[in-house]
Amino acid sequence: MTALQLPGTGTYRLREPVAFDVPAGPPVSRTAFAAAHVVADPLGGNAPGAPAAVDWDATLAFRRHLWSLGLGVADAMDTAQRGMGLDWAATRELIRRSGAEARSVGGRLACGVGTDQLTSTEASLDEVAAAYEEQLAVVEDAGAQPILMASRALAASARGPEDYLEVYGRLVGQSRQPVVLHWLGEMFDPALSGYWGSADLDAAAATVLELIRSHPGRIDGIKVSLLDAGREVALRRRLPDGVRLYTGDDFHYPELVRGDELGHSHALLGVFDPIAATAAAALHALDAGDLARYDALFAPTLPLARHLFAAPTFHYKTGVVFLAWLAGHQEHFTMVAGAQSGRSVPHLVELFRLADAAGILPDPDLAADRMRRFLAVAAPD
Repeated sequence: MTALQLPGTGTYRLREPVAFDVPAGPPVSRTAFAAAHVVADPLGGNAPGAPAAVDWDATLAFRRHLWSLGLGVADAMDTAQRGMGLDWAATRELIRRSGAEARSVGGRLACGVGTDQLTSTEASLDEVAAAYEEQLAVVEDAGAQPILMASRALAASARGPEDYLEVYGRLVGQSRQPVVLHWLGEMFDPALSGYWGSADLDAAAATVLELIRSHPGRIDGIKVSLLDAGREVALRRRLPDGVRLYTGDDFHYPELVRGDELGHSHALLGVFDPIAATAAAALHALDAGDLARYDALFAPTLPLARHLFAAPTFHYKTGVVFLAWLAGHQEHFTMVAGAQSGRSVPHLVELFRLADAAGILPDPDLAADRMRRFLAVAAPD
């Protein structure tokens, strides 16, 4: 049994990884996307404020890993460090490359449409809409489904719900296919406080529902990342028939996707990046009606997810990349914008322990060796 010394713990012995059969195709009872991270070029100039330098081969290899498990890929989202290091030039290239890769393997792909190419802090509504339109064209040309991301620029310029309805209505009306809306809570991005025109979440939900009902057949669903299961369920039950609720709740995803007698959520989750194999197996158990196995598979991932997304929640990307390195999906722990410094050594040590407890480290010897090397530099005796 593989063992190593962990600060504050002493000798720690890793468990054997959980082995899964590769699912034969995507799940059928739920639509599931993993929001994927990008792999930085370790020799690139990925300092804070510098243009992102991406290792495209490793980045695309990880997306093929997700598709091989039957999961869809949600790309160019906040998990890919949109707004936290991945600039628009790199994002545009990511969307183009991911689109080509998705076509080559038959993978399902949705990509974020945002406004992060804007440099002005006082953009007009027309400028915000035009920025969205530019990115929408890039996503559509890549053959991906558009996800209309929450926009810092719109949050800063909008004066009320009517401004959100105007901008989103313009975009929904011109998209070539039904879009996914995106409601990201301020715990993920403080600049999005008061999104949809109100700090009152009930009023914000009313605006969202007005938008959806005003465009029948044009909105596939809405991704909700508020980390509030009760509020998500309440919104889900008010959606028109045929409009999906994609949970982005990394604290309560097993119960929300499992659902109840009145409905269920689908999934568009950052936590599905590190737990992809477990998630795929659990969703196939759900397809088979094996709720006991579904619950048993997801249960040990919850402590990991809640630690990974602990406040400040927007630094969860650091943990996602750390886990990808430990699992062997990339050869280094370096991130665009130097974001590998976003979490403390104790946080990452606990993340390692919880990842092992969840059985998501496919090669314990490799994970232990990389953890030893990390600690030798970050926390030497």
